Amino acid sequence: MTVPIRNPKAGAGCYWPRAILHIDMNAFFASVEQRDFPELRGKPVGITNGEVGTTLITCSYEARAFGVKTGMRIYEARKLCPGLIQRPSRPNVYAAVSTRIMHAFVAITPDIEVFSVDEAFLDVTHCQRLHGSPEHMARMTQRLVREVSDGLPCSVGVAATKLTAKYASDVKKPNGITVIPPWETRERLQDVPVEKICGIGPRITAFLAQHGARTCGEVAALPMNILARRYGITGKHLWLACQGRDTGAVVQDTAPPKSVGHGKVLPPHTTSARTIETYLRHMCEKVAARLRRLDMQAGKLYIGLRTAAPGAGIEAVLAIGRNTAPAFVPVGTASRPALPPSMAVAHGVPDGRRFFEHARTLFRERWHGEAVIQVQVTATHLHNSSGQLELFTPDEVRSIQRFAAVDSINRKYGEFTISPATILNRSSMPNVIAPAWRPDGHRQHIPD
Repeated sequence: MTVPIRNPKAGAGCYWPRAILHIDMNAFFASVEQRDFPELRGKPVGITNGEVGTTLITCSYEARAFGVKTGMRIYEARKLCPGLIQRPSRPNVYAAVSTRIMHAFVAITPDIEVFSVDEAFLDVTHCQRLHGSPEHMARMTQRLVREVSDGLPCSVGVAATKLTAKYASDVKKPNGITVIPPWETRERLQDVPVEKICGIGPRITAFLAQHGARTCGEVAALPMNILARRYGITGKHLWLACQGRDTGAVVQDTAPPKSVGHGKVLPPHTTSARTIETYLRHMCEKVAARLRRLDMQAGKLYIGLRTAAPGAGIEAVLAIGRNTAPAFVPVGTASRPALPPSMAVAHGVPDGRRFFEHARTLFRERWHGEAVIQVQVTATHLHNSSGQLELFTPDEVRSIQRFAAVDSINRKYGEFTISPATILNRSSMPNVIAPAWRPDGHRQHIPD
């Protein structure tokens, strides 16, 4: 254990054995719009995916004051805030601003974990002799963000662990700093509702409530094995997190992708099979193109359609290069019976047409005319294809060469410059920044 040493720059403070900052950009997309368009400043702004987007990606604090929240439909938001100004998202602008901010953090510490497009963890444990106290570094970080982003606000949480720092950054918004020293952590978390801790969602919250634990202090009082038996190592991790004792490190390396997926929200009350199939084909082509760009193949392909009924939908998992695969099954049913065998997707170069042919067959088997509000296609069980052409048949080699030419043109002139005729009527909404986006490496790609 590190013995605290008095720090002359920290006033009455001392060196922390471990110090983590969590930086959370405040209403990031909306703040960028207000920065770039002065007429929006001080007004309620809602960001949607394109001019015709129907769901809020985020909203400004002026809108939140009326009760408007991320994920609301525009018509619902305008009932609460009739003066809400709708703005189309500009993902490439947000990505460029985020990249500048994330790269600037090296002026504080080299130990940086980009958590999402608007969040990052900084391990400043070893920078205290250089910069001063963790709180002082939080203020340095806020100033740095304002300088490199032309005035955007952020909140900073300061604590001895990542999850406590993430909770702390949410306490004072916008533009706040919350410091939870390690010697105060357990007491400060005592009365915090468990759902405020990152990683504890509705299901775990409900499970804990069954055991009489609704606050972090009450979770800490439970025997650890109650969570460990139900959730394994994750349960132990969350039990420690509720006491501010989680040991998660700031991870700088971007892990290889475990999945590649794309989804789209359909226009309201869509019951046209042709429209739904166009959206499905569009998503299959996007997934296949990304797999080719990453030089990867998938072991399984998930197809999902969310219908208008609450908690309902249809979904399937296609095994690639295997003999059997499960067909569509209802989502949200009380029981999930054994899945019957269906078609498998042949191995080979990722091909959106082939993905779609199987998705369409399964869709036509299981869809009965319900309104579909969202489609999702996700490739999982990924592995590197290694570019070994000698492992492919002559026809597959020709396909690889054809796709290479198409992908090269689309990279140069814009996504789907060359595309199947069947998706000419695809959604006009722009691409969005995925939660897994990073400023560098394989997760930085946002197609034009």
